[in-house]
Amino acid sequence: MLIAGIDEVGRGCLAGPVVTCAIVFKDDFFDERIKDSKKLSKKMREKLYPYILENAVSYGIGVVCPIIIDKINILNAVKQAMHLSLSRLNCSYDKLIVDAVALNNIHKNYIHPFKADDNYIQVSAASIIAKVYRDKLMEHLAAIYPYYKWEKNAGYGTKEHIDALKEYGITEVHRKSFCRKFL
Repeated sequence: MLIAGIDEVGRGCLAGPVVTCAIVFKDDFFDERIKDSKKLSKKMREKLYPYILENAVSYGIGVVCPIIIDKINILNAVKQAMHLSLSRLNCSYDKLIVDAVALNNIHKNYIHPFKADDNYIQVSAASIIAKVYRDKLMEHLAAIYPYYKWEKNAGYGTKEHIDALKEYGITEVHRKSFCRKFL
């Protein structure tokens, strides 16, 4: 039985996209090092990233930009990104496990428990892939917009990011609906 897992990263950020990953492993795949990305160091996530991809039957990434997030709201953007990542899987799967988000139009057996990233390796691995992917994207954007320190804060609302918002304003990479309260 092939199980697909999905998780998202960047939901609460002030800048950058929301990113999801859907991933499928063979049913006997297990590695105790694979945990929710928030419980791993950056170094460990980056070490596990290629290992996870090498062992995946298939994976897909979904990215929804700040403009769309502002238009349809963050929850709908997460759902859109999750559907995108699922559509990019190049294999069939028997069951889907989504971390805490109920999706529409899923015609497979699926569950969406809270803390799925703590209990299902597929969802834990998806969280790692999405996190590393998004962090690299934010590091690239930090080179273009250095004042906001996205290479350190990944677009989250840290004090230095909020201070930079107040001094330099909103960029096209910011989620305007999230940032207005800081200006």
